[in-house]
Amino acid sequence: MIVHARPDVYIRLAEAGFRRQWHYRMAMFAGMFTNVVFGLVRASVMLAAVRTSAGFGGYTPDSIGAYVWLSQGLLGALGVMGPPLDLVERIRTGDVAIDFLRPIDIQFCYLAGDLGRAGCTLLLRGLPSVAAGMLFLQLQPPHGVLPYVLGAISVVLAVSISFLLLFAVALVGFWLVETRGIRLLYQIVATFLAGLFVPVHLFPGWLRTLANLSPFPSQLQGPIDVLSGHATGGEAAGILAVQVFWVITALALGRALLRAGRRKLEVQGG
Repeated sequence: MIVHARPDVYIRLAEAGFRRQWHYRMAMFAGMFTNVVFGLVRASVMLAAVRTSAGFGGYTPDSIGAYVWLSQGLLGALGVMGPPLDLVERIRTGDVAIDFLRPIDIQFCYLAGDLGRAGCTLLLRGLPSVAAGMLFLQLQPPHGVLPYVLGAISVVLAVSISFLLLFAVALVGFWLVETRGIRLLYQIVATFLAGLFVPVHLFPGWLRTLANLSPFPSQLQGPIDVLSGHATGGEAAGILAVQVFWVITALALGRALLRAGRRKLEVQGG
């Protein structure tokens, strides 16, 4: 049976996730420094490509710079390339059985904590990385309030999709003794199709279609397009609608795997 706690419990879990991540300030500062260094390298390559190629996916020097620095800033918050969820080890050791006995929904519990972690990461690592990019390349931010409001919503949805998919991958541990290979494969596919290395708009037609049929562009390319002003009006609303769809889908997938994993755990453990 899935138990739903009061909403304020999840708010406190999000606050706890924020405070826990706050203790790693020096690590996040190091991550921010790494983001800036790699951002400068990526920006140099991308700017050279834009200036030497006509019709580079519709990108200009300013918009490709925004893509590079926003992707660097969002990477830490998404957590795709970070350490595995604590749930992976709890499933391996069987401690997840204790989680099932607690009067709280496991999926929402972990999601709330991850949203708090992501918020702290954006504050201490993401925003300074983007600010450094704007300083080095003298980028012009979008005018008006709407891109920032829609962008903030898009980022929350992106973090939720990323976590819910990582949660589903972690649940594979109910059936596999070792899940590192699955997690590594997911990391490679997710970061590539999300548009981390090159924008999804530059993919060949067939690959772009494949990417858009997956949830991965909603984790990175979508929020970048909204925040940078590359997508406005109905196009931005469409991106948010697709993100909501993938949140619901990933949520349903995780709950189905969680129910199946719990039945397997009960069969084996009594």
